Amino acid sequence: MNSGMRYVISVLIAIVVTLSAFYLMHRLISGATGERENMDPPPGIRFGPVELDDTITREDRRKPEPPPPPDTPPPPPDMEIAEVDQVDQQMPDIDMPELNLSMTGSGPMLGNVGMDRNEEGDVVPLVRIQPQYPREAAMNQIEGFVTVEFTITETGGVTNPRVIDAKPPRVFDRAAMRAILRWKFKPRVVDGVAVSRTATQTLEFNLDGA
Repeated sequence: MNSGMRYVISVLIAIVVTLSAFYLMHRLISGATGERENMDPPPGIRFGPVELDDTITREDRRKPEPPPPPDTPPPPPDMEIAEVDQVDQQMPDIDMPELNLSMTGSGPMLGNVGMDRNEEGDVVPLVRIQPQYPREAAMNQIEGFVTVEFTITETGGVTNPRVIDAKPPRVFDRAAMRAILRWKFKPRVVDGVAVSRTATQTLEFNLDGA
């Protein structure tokens, strides 16, 4: 059988199958319509007019009347203030020891820190920050001094500090340098103009009273 005959047979078979399918669909639809008319309604479902109760209950809803405004409250009663007699208490006399404390220091202090009194009289510290006693030196009971040379600026600040003498060496140098940089001095005035100058200060470190 050649390919032409196969094609014709395939077309005929497709036409027959299509017509058969349309016929079956038509029968199913027609049969379903007739059976639907003869089907009994399912139980629990009523088809027909709905009966409504003719009695209608009407409720009278009215907006409640606002409450009457409150009467003017009576004025508060007069309060009597009791007079309290002041009693003068006499403080007992207490002998207070005289304390010599520095009011310009900051930070924890160990021991005493002194300043050399043999410097020039015009070098007047206005703000003097006490240096912190090195912890290792305090634990080892080491005492000494540091002499620092520095420049007092026109505004009274301190710049360019350097250690020119120390005993023992390099033990109190850092503490002295940190403190002297925070000092404030009365600047030198020449012909009404503040000028910078070089000065020295000796800071003593001892453990008296620690």
